[in-house]
Parts: sequence; C-alpha cells; structure tokens
Amino acid sequence: MHTTTQTDNKSISTGLLSIKASQRRSIAMLAGSLVLGAVSVSVNAGSFISSTEYLPYQLPSDIQETCGKRDNCPEIEVKYLKSSQSWIDETVNARIDNIVVNSQMTESAPIKGKSSEKEVTAALDSFVSSQFQDMLDDVSWGYNLMVAPNYLGHVDDFELFEISSYVYTGGAHGMPYSEYLVFNPSTKKQVTLDDMLISGKKPLFKALAYDAYKTWVKTVAEDVNSYEKNWPFTLSDNVTLTDTGISIRYQHYSIGPYAYGMPVLDIPYSKLDKVMKPHFIPK
Repeated sequence: MHTTTQTDNKSISTGLLSIKASQRRSIAMLAGSLVLGAVSVSVNAGSFISSTEYLPYQLPSDIQETCGKRDNCPEIEVKYLKSSQSWIDETVNARIDNIVVNSQMTESAPIKGKSSEKEVTAALDSFVSSQFQDMLDDVSWGYNLMVAPNYLGHVDDFELFEISSYVYTGGAHGMPYSEYLVFNPSTKKQVTLDDMLISGKKPLFKALAYDAYKTWVKTVAEDVNSYEKNWPFTLSDNVTLTDTGISIRYQHYSIGPYAYGMPVLDIPYSKLDKVMKPHFIPK
C-alpha cells in the first residue's frame, strides 16, 4: 500500500472550557468544544490531497456548568474529510454522521442517507447529557466520543480510507470501532467486497478467510478447535486492499475477547487469482 506524507498539524482553539486529558485514551481533546480548521494534509503519488477538519460543536451551557464544577466534562472530537475529491468526502462524511447519530454502534451498518447537521448536534447533545443522567454525583470520569477519517493511501488507482471511532461511557474500557472504505476514482463509486469478487466465488473467499482465521487463532491460543467453540469464525465484509492482498478487519468481540483487539485477517493475492476480479489485483 502506498502511504501518505503528513505535514505538521495545526489547530485553532475555540476558547471554550478546557479540561484535563482523559486517562483512558491517548487522544487529547478540549472538552466543551471542538477546534476549527484542517488539522492534517497528505498527498499521494497521484496528487490526491486529503485533509481533516473538526466539527465545531460546543457543550450545552447547562452541561458546561455542571461538568465544570465536577471537573469531568464529556470529551467530544469529530473530524470530517476534506479532500480533492468531493464525491469521496460526501460518502465518508455521511458515514461519520451516521456513526455519530448511532454512537453506541459496534458493528458496521449501511449508510442510510445523509444525517442533517441538526440531527448530528442533537445526537451529541443527547450523548453528553446522558453522562449526568447515568452516573452518581461523586463519579470523576467523563464520557468520550471520537470519530475521525484516516487516509491509508492507494493501491493502483483505488483510494483507501479507514474511519475510526471510540466511545467511552464508563467501566473498565471504552469501545473502539474501525471501518474500511475503498473508492474507485474511475467510476466515482465506493467499492465493496462483493464488487471485488468474481460472481459465485464468495464461498471460496469465505474458505480462504477461514484458513486465515485459523492461522490467526494459533497466535493467541494453543488449540484452534477449543478456541472456535467460544469464538466461532464469521466472515466480515469490512475489507481493504493492500500491496500484498486483502485485509479483513473485525471489531472487538467478533471473533475474540476484548483483550485481543480488532483482529485483521490477511489473504495474499496469490490465493485470489481465481476468486477476485483481475483489475483489483495490483499489476
């Protein structure tokens, strides 16, 4: 996969309420507000320009007053894609809005139209308000919600992205989420796994993925059969292209316990020549 070049990040503070960084995740944010403007820019070999910008959201005044006194304001960070291809931005950002509106989601769901700015704001207001409905007055932790697009680069002409999110609403840990998106600039369409596969070959692809699953299981458990009884294999459609093959991403708890993270199963192109349409295999 051809990677991108990062420039120095830059951000402009909105000057709203600032709180201590969350101890439960590594991304520092300003509570009560989001910063404005593009924060990263990257360019690939095909002159595809990719940047991100923050959603200008601010906590409702009553929430600011309450959490300011307790020093546990909710932390919100939502970024949108702003690239040289507006049709890609439209799909990626619609998906980001969907994830915000359905902030408790743990599995991929299809894009159901574009959520309005009002719906996104209402969802965020509901999320931050629920913190003070759910927890006791003496609890010091705060809710977290982060959603951001990441440009992964390109394989041949296909542009590759990942949307990452993180939701924390108490307990031992939050819930990360990761979703791949593949775009074909020549058709100006998003590409799915079914688009990549030769008609009728999905069962064979599933068999290859199952082999990759068993290979992965051997890295975390001694016996594949025993492991599979508790965490059986399922096929995920959450895939991306790489320089060497297809990567299949799984969410937490899909095929393993939380401690095993979000597994990625890899199938090399050498096993896909009779399964995958030729123009998806790099030359």
